Amino acid sequence: MALARFLITFALAAVLAACGGPGEDATIPEAQPAGATSADIGDYVVHFNAQSTDQLPPDVARAYDIVRSKNRAMLNVSIIRESDNTSVSGEVTVKTVNLTGQLKNVTMRKIEEPGEVTAIYYIGETPVANRETLIFDISVRPEGAVTTSEVRFKRQFYTDS
Repeated sequence: MALARFLITFALAAVLAACGGPGEDATIPEAQPAGATSADIGDYVVHFNAQSTDQLPPDVARAYDIVRSKNRAMLNVSIIRESDNTSVSGEVTVKTVNLTGQLKNVTMRKIEEPGEVTAIYYIGETPVANRETLIFDISVRPEGAVTTSEVRFKRQFYTDS
């Protein structure tokens, strides 16, 4: 639950940080739509996010055995049942390539955080280079479902400060 809370807090902080203006004389480019972070797959919604692991707090990274580095990306995927808004287990596999077609290995592992409601999500890591764009093809089959659904999204990573 700590990682899930961090990811939500991080996303909100990023939105708030984007609110600062460049000054009166600056030309402001037209805003581009944000990339999707969820996909409806029938009775379920798949939530996904990718970020560089250096943005994780050290204690969170340690707790989940994640290597913190600006040259590593972490993918986070969860499956939510729409009828009761509960996270569920499933089969989650990922194929990731960059824009040159180079395959990037991402092995997903299941995380379960017990609590009032058990949070279930899947995380995986892969190396990234500066300005590298990764295309994530996620295959999801919720536990008990007979069909597998496909979700695709892409993210660009910046490793230079």
